[in-house]
Amino acid sequence: MSTFPVTRSEIAGVSLRDIARRFGTPTYVYDAAVIEQKIADLKAFDVVRFAQKACSNIAILDLVRRNGVLVDAVSAGEIHRALAAGYKPHGEPGAPHPIVYTADIFDREALAMVLKHDIHVNCGSPDMLHQYGSVKPGANVTLRINPGFGHGHSQKTNTGGEQSKHGIWHEQLDDCLRIADRHGLSVTGLHLHIGSGTDLEHLSQVCGAMEKLAVQVGRTLTTISAGGGLPTIYKAGDTYVDIAKYHTMWNDSRKRLEAQFGHKLTLELEPGRYLVAESGYLVAEIRAIKQMGKNTFYLLDAGFNNLARPILYGSHHPMSIVPGPLDEKTDPSGAERELAEIVVGGPLCESGDIFTQAEGGFVTSRKLPVAQVGELLVLECAGAYGFAMGSNYNSKPLAAEVLLKNGKPHLIRARQTPEDLTRGEVIPTL
Repeated sequence: MSTFPVTRSEIAGVSLRDIARRFGTPTYVYDAAVIEQKIADLKAFDVVRFAQKACSNIAILDLVRRNGVLVDAVSAGEIHRALAAGYKPHGEPGAPHPIVYTADIFDREALAMVLKHDIHVNCGSPDMLHQYGSVKPGANVTLRINPGFGHGHSQKTNTGGEQSKHGIWHEQLDDCLRIADRHGLSVTGLHLHIGSGTDLEHLSQVCGAMEKLAVQVGRTLTTISAGGGLPTIYKAGDTYVDIAKYHTMWNDSRKRLEAQFGHKLTLELEPGRYLVAESGYLVAEIRAIKQMGKNTFYLLDAGFNNLARPILYGSHHPMSIVPGPLDEKTDPSGAERELAEIVVGGPLCESGDIFTQAEGGFVTSRKLPVAQVGELLVLECAGAYGFAMGSNYNSKPLAAEVLLKNGKPHLIRARQTPEDLTRGEVIPTL
């Protein structure tokens, strides 16, 4: 369980006001040391494979690669990112695949990229098996199975059960094995993922489901993947999963399968949010303070175009105020400020552009220090599904991204320019 400060002046020893002066706002800031610690938390698993959709900047991919983490890609673009970050398309025979393409479909570009670079495929639908087998007979594949149940912090992050589009329905596994046989495909891996933000009780159900499904596939299996979904701390009362206990559950399942198959199985884990969420901060400037009846609004220069999780899922992000306007050269006093109930919103022409909202779009407030226009507000635990879900809505440029490493800030993505916004657009001659 964690508590979060309501004021802060720095991240990892680097002044937030200095970051804002140098790189502007809104800016995403990532603490490399937090990501490295999260990777270390999971060292008991044979393979840690980063679900890069959570935070796909190539500098972040390079960081996790240098720390021994492999990568998952869900699109041709993510395969391109992984290669640009230094991942090899395929490893030595018998070694874990550096990049795995996981999806429920092949769009034409992704299939072409997979074939060009000989990327291992994790198939989430029978049609994928048909399409892949017809152009690459004899290949090895992994199957992503929907075990018939799911769980998550929001219905929108639940990836199991009959309401979910993800994976091969568990009752169709035998049909898919016949499709694989028809094309000479060998099923060497199984992957289960039931949702993001789940708990140990629900995660433990996946172990039993995996064992039954693995027995159906048989001795061709060399890898089982526990998927992702490990919870992250966003507010007081949230708890982590006991990683040691979680690994023991999966290791026991793995050992029983190894005894039945007579050979070793590699145990993979596929975290996304767990590795990067707590490393990330969205730094924004308060540009207006408004009284609307009983509600006080802090309006930022960042909106859901920068951080969509609150409007998508009603997600809670800790918030803190950085005392002192940017145009003041001296640091403010450390005097404690009165707290007030505050609604925090963004600049977009959209009523849903509120960071303090519950699922369903209900506006809430947060106890925050009394602040003034020109001070910074930091949205914390924003490293996962933050920038990665950014958009140009209202023709807003994508934010800058900064990585903090060894006490120094490094620009890892420049802020978009107005010219970037219209690049590729053409007014035709009519």
